[in-house]
Amino acid sequence: MSIEKKLTELMQRVNYAREILGNKDRPELDAFAKEIVEFPDKNNVVADDRAMRALDSLETRIATMETAIDAQLTAMDKVRIVRHPQRVCLKDILENVYDNYSEIGGKDEHSIDPGMLIARAYITRRKGKKIINQPVMVVGQEKGHGQEFRNGGSIKPWGNSKALKYMKVAAREQIPIHAYVNTPGSYPVEDFPGAAQQIAENIYEMAGLPVPVIAIFSEGGSGGAEAIGMADKRLMLSHGYYSVISPEGAAAIEGRIKSSERAPAELIESCAIAQQITAQDNLKNGYIDAIIQEPPLGARPDHFEFYKQLREQVVRATDEVTLSVRGLRLVRAFAMRHFHKNADIIVRWNLTENARERLVARRFKKYRKLATHAYIDERSLLDKLSATSSDIVSSTTSAVNYGLVKPFRQKVNRIAEEVTDEIHVVTGKLDALYRSGLKKLGVKSIGDRQKEMELTGLSRNDSGETCTDNGCDYISPQARVDREIACPHAEKRGCLDIWARDLFTDFAGVCPHCGYNFPMEYQWYLHNVFDKGSIREFNRDIVAGNPTSFPGFEKRIEAAREKTGLKSSCMTFNASLEGIRLTCATLIANFRGGSVGAAEGEKFIRALELAQSKHQPFLAYVHGTAGIRIQEGVNGLIQMPRCTMAVRRYIEEGGLYIVLYDTNSYAGPVASFLGCSPYQYAVRSSRLGFAGPGVIKETTGVEIPPDYHNCFKALSRGHIQGVWSRKDIRKNLQQAFQTIGGRNLYYR
Repeated sequence: MSIEKKLTELMQRVNYAREILGNKDRPELDAFAKEIVEFPDKNNVVADDRAMRALDSLETRIATMETAIDAQLTAMDKVRIVRHPQRVCLKDILENVYDNYSEIGGKDEHSIDPGMLIARAYITRRKGKKIINQPVMVVGQEKGHGQEFRNGGSIKPWGNSKALKYMKVAAREQIPIHAYVNTPGSYPVEDFPGAAQQIAENIYEMAGLPVPVIAIFSEGGSGGAEAIGMADKRLMLSHGYYSVISPEGAAAIEGRIKSSERAPAELIESCAIAQQITAQDNLKNGYIDAIIQEPPLGARPDHFEFYKQLREQVVRATDEVTLSVRGLRLVRAFAMRHFHKNADIIVRWNLTENARERLVARRFKKYRKLATHAYIDERSLLDKLSATSSDIVSSTTSAVNYGLVKPFRQKVNRIAEEVTDEIHVVTGKLDALYRSGLKKLGVKSIGDRQKEMELTGLSRNDSGETCTDNGCDYISPQARVDREIACPHAEKRGCLDIWARDLFTDFAGVCPHCGYNFPMEYQWYLHNVFDKGSIREFNRDIVAGNPTSFPGFEKRIEAAREKTGLKSSCMTFNASLEGIRLTCATLIANFRGGSVGAAEGEKFIRALELAQSKHQPFLAYVHGTAGIRIQEGVNGLIQMPRCTMAVRRYIEEGGLYIVLYDTNSYAGPVASFLGCSPYQYAVRSSRLGFAGPGVIKETTGVEIPPDYHNCFKALSRGHIQGVWSRKDIRKNLQQAFQTIGGRNLYYR
């Protein structure tokens, strides 16, 4: 290498170090850069071999400096490393980690979404004279090195759809999946299929993929990471980060920064630390399984020893997942645990049908255990014992009723139906002759008179209740305001002003002219949708906390508790609706915007498990949700796959899962455990989507139209299946519970 080229390379290393440090003052780097600039003049009369030795000395010094700086890196420095154009990218990994590959699903900018790269790759393993070629499906976000058409790895919905398509191909071909997560977050587009619903579908389907899935995190940004990040083994590069939101986004929310302003650097740095986003933080909290060590200041394209280590770790992780569900694995598992690199082990990655079932079951158990340290359980020992005994009773009762009694009853009913149908063939003709005889005589049968009464008689309330169609004993505080209220659509639709007392009592908060639904309190739904006196709350004492010790957040949680009387934003209860017993989880906007953290996720999962054990339908009523609680970091983010997996298990066991949105519903919950429901509905005037208007403008610079998140827009693109007036919620829910769902619906 020429002296000039060597000097250029050394200066690039200095500039790279400055950039990842945010151009902070580092005197040692400035002094070293000065030496590089002055080197040609000082050594212009020195022999080339002596000059090269001097350059080698400079290279040793910069390497020592890089190691020293690396030991002092902050969380925000690591964020800058993963965003740097020199960061190792997926194409580099495919070229250097895998022995052969073919890119599929498009090429570079000529692709459905250039930010999502798919490749069918091979890993060749040699054990003595034996050669094994093992195929894998590689999916991952690709940033490239400053390639603008890849959109910085920010994936649009169709890119995530492409990834899911080929992950399903891998499942059909029974080959492992290696998912490389390197995204700041998904692109907030609501065009079909929509960012939120596509991420939800990805998580739901990945939960049941019957092949080993290994995820390798570099930059794990929020829902974009979860779209391909659910895995049996999750590895993370030592200089990567994994977070519910970017440090800048967290700082903007914490500092209440306007979109035209920038958050102070100090606030961004403190948010990066408080959110616990580094590989070391995530390993400590249990959200990744291992760290892959990178060279000082992060892996770059020419770090070939890093590729060797990455290959070794990825292969080992795939071996471990495969062995964990295979038979005849005792010796190899022992060797892998105790001998590590020196173990001469052959593991074939194909699985039997039973092994695939065990793999999916182990994946569920893995995610079910995550984040159990991140919420506060204030239940007394007596309450815990009572809950456990109740679960045992429910499980036993269900096993008897639905495992023994119901199948026997169904068998008897089938035989009775067959016999009755046979008899009807004989009696049907006799009945017809009898009716025709009466008709000739001019006499009406009892059945005919009864049908006539049903068609012409007045309906009556058989319940004995004196309440109106819209409510019984709850009056909205808004009804106590002695004034007229104007409908927001009055100017365009000519709506008359409405007296508050009438609007929030008889009209149920619905404009009688245009049907606009004014916001109502969550208590209105509890008193007006469900049967009177039927609500029984459970798990109230699982409490939202501050698992990351985010500065000042305990006070805000305590203030929310005092203001609302709630202990988290999720309320779970059993109730009945027109006699149908059901389980419900409600996200309440009054408590921190209905944001979801570890406590809310745990309560949602427990409610699903209870509904499954009691064989009841499940309603998720979303009074409002602002997304995942950013102050809880990955403790909140991990609820997306955790709750989605619980939803999947419940649905696969035959449950009916219905989601009803109200007011504003955005972000993580909609992009996971809510958005994966096949039956989603919204109250008129509600708004829902992946990201709010402010976030879209901040991340894309695009001004969106006012109706972009309108529920009718969501209906037109297939996100939801219906839009309801608040007046019709009870009636429509009853009809839904009676008419939709699969053949396994157990409550009918």
